[in-house]
Amino acid sequence: MEQLVQTFIRKDGELRIPVLRLEIDYELATLHDAMLDEDLVMIKKTKQRLEKLRQELIQLEV
Repeated sequence: MEQLVQTFIRKDGELRIPVLRLEIDYELATLHDAMLDEDLVMIKKTKQRLEKLRQELIQLEV
């Protein structure tokens, strides 16, 4: 039973990683635009979202 659960988690993670990478790319583009506009509020929000995405990616890649 434990192997079945681990297999499911692994496959789910494998599917989530490419989506996470796209989300990170989008947030980086958003951060770039916010930096060009000198929008400090958007910069802060985007950095927070990027940090959450980064943490999720690290957990999935372990």
